Amino acid sequence: MRLLTHNMLSCNIKGVSNGFPLRLEVEKFIEKEVEFNADFLRNIFPKIEWKALADAAKTLGYAELPEEAEPSMLDSDDFLKKFHHALLELHVDEGALICPETGRKFPVNKGIPNMLLHEDEV
Repeated sequence: MRLLTHNMLSCNIKGVSNGFPLRLEVEKFIEKEVEFNADFLRNIFPKIEWKALADAAKTLGYAELPEEAEPSMLDSDDFLKKFHHALLELHVDEGALICPETGRKFPVNKGIPNMLLHEDEV
C-alpha cells in the first residue's frame, strides 16, 4: 500500500467523526522504484493532506519531508524527488491501519488494506 493510498483512506465505522488520518502500524515495508512524473506530483499536491503524509513517512523511517509544504515548493526538484519517494515508492507490505477514534485495527497484508467493516460497525 502506497502512502498515496494511506492518505486517502479513513475509518467509516458508524458514529466515527474523526476517522482520519489512520495511524500506521508497520511490520514490513518495501521500496519500489516508480518512474518520476513531476506533472503528476504537481496535480496531486492540492489533494494531499500534508501532515498525514509527513507523519506516515516518518513512521516508515523516512524523515526527509518538511513538516509543512506549500505550492511554491513544487518548483524545487529536490522537494519533488522527496515528495515522489514518500508518496509513490514507499509501500507498507504488512501491518495495520488504526482508527484514531476507536482504535479498531484494519490489517494490511501483502500491501492490501482490508477496510471491511463488521456488521455491528455499519
